Amino acid sequence: MRGIWLLAALMALAACGTAPAATAPSTRYEADLTVLSNPQHGPQLCAFVAESLPPQCDGPDIIGWDWNAVQHSAQNGVRWGEYHVVGTWDGKSLTLTEPPRSAQRGDAPADPSRLSTPCPKPVRGWRPVDSAKATDRSMEAALARARTLPGYAGSWLDQSYLEEIDGYDPQDRRDVERYANDPQRLVLNLRFTGDPAARESAIREVWGGALCLSRAERTEAELRALQERASKEIEGAQSASVDERAGRVEIGVWVVTPELQQEIDEKYGTGLVVLDGYLKPVGS
Repeated sequence: MRGIWLLAALMALAACGTAPAATAPSTRYEADLTVLSNPQHGPQLCAFVAESLPPQCDGPDIIGWDWNAVQHSAQNGVRWGEYHVVGTWDGKSLTLTEPPRSAQRGDAPADPSRLSTPCPKPVRGWRPVDSAKATDRSMEAALARARTLPGYAGSWLDQSYLEEIDGYDPQDRRDVERYANDPQRLVLNLRFTGDPAARESAIREVWGGALCLSRAERTEAELRALQERASKEIEGAQSASVDERAGRVEIGVWVVTPELQQEIDEKYGTGLVVLDGYLKPVGS
């Protein structure tokens, strides 16, 4: 009996030693996107939607979708709607882990006051040096001239003056249309490689409003070339754009992992090409 007990104990210990370790729960992702199915494919997530009637798009499949459980539009065999979805990702499809609900995306305009200026603020504040040349036409001329100068790397408008307007609501289209883009109050930002100050005289010939010239590492042309290259080389790229202020290329993919971004950094240079996932980890 003692031998049988010892044998049983050893077998139990061996079983404990070979049992598979508990695995951590899979990462859950979420997004507010259009879901669409048609006679050619089942329910799929859409990064972009062709504005036809019915609309058209394609993307990764959604596992566990039930059109009978959600409100949706339908026409000619096409079903679609905008939803907040949560699920796990296997690299090709999203498996729902909870019922979808209405998307939270709004159609409010972007806040034009969020873009800032890297130059130090003058003692008397940002103001025109020649009000006669601080007009919409003058600004268009300045932008056109900047693009022809050596080392042009980008441009944007700093409209932080909007924050000083009592009652201004950046989500109200009427307020944006009324107050934004005032050439007498905004700061025209131009970025160049090399010495930006060397371009000031050419810009001041046509622009008399507030002006900030700052230095960039790469020209706009270089970033555009990198954008085209990366969009072709990165598997699963859904979109590509240039962030002139940050001096980088942004590539839209379905899911970004630290390992994937590290691979991109090693290939193109740290921070030069940044991945942006449509599906974000829950709670991020």
